[in-house]
Amino acid sequence: MLIERPPRWFRWLFPGAVFRMPSREKGRKRVFLTFDDGPIPEATPWVLDVLDKYGIKATFFMVGQNVERHPELLEEVRRRGHSVGNHTLHHLQGASATTIRYMRDAAEGAELTGSTLFRPPHGWLRPRQLRALKMHYKIIMYDLVTRDYSRHMSPEDVVENVKKYTRDGSIIVFHDSIKSLPRLRTALPEALEWLTARGYEFETIRP
Repeated sequence: MLIERPPRWFRWLFPGAVFRMPSREKGRKRVFLTFDDGPIPEATPWVLDVLDKYGIKATFFMVGQNVERHPELLEEVRRRGHSVGNHTLHHLQGASATTIRYMRDAAEGAELTGSTLFRPPHGWLRPRQLRALKMHYKIIMYDLVTRDYSRHMSPEDVVENVKKYTRDGSIIVFHDSIKSLPRLRTALPEALEWLTARGYEFETIRP
């Protein structure tokens, strides 16, 4: 559970970051699907087609290097009505970088994605990095990590995480990556079917 749903003490470490969206209306349930680590031709177009099939919009947190390699995929994500966020230029981990280097990497990622939404790779920042980033970006964390990236998980395990941990306002993390595809191809449609059947509405995250 420490991975799938970050506990309250973990959220307190990142003041000002968004982990879950507030409820709007009584009886209305919303979720915010997000996809990290793309865009790549092996995964992103397939994800877009699945989302189109269900009429669902999502938010894609893109690695700047992938945008440089595949700028047409950035434009296709936007053309289909989805929101875009920044996941740094090099998928840089906050724990392994100085604040100066991290800010430079984030700024280059922001320039390529054209977004002020920011999600730190691996969901971790040093306090000094967080304070610096908040001056320029809206920090989007997560309420549920599906763990679709893990080779120790089956597609059924991924769907079970969605069923167990989703709640109103959840920001849900999937990945449009090669590593996730073996589970995502089965888990994403099944998760969308389950969420839709239970009356969840899907919204994008905007700056």
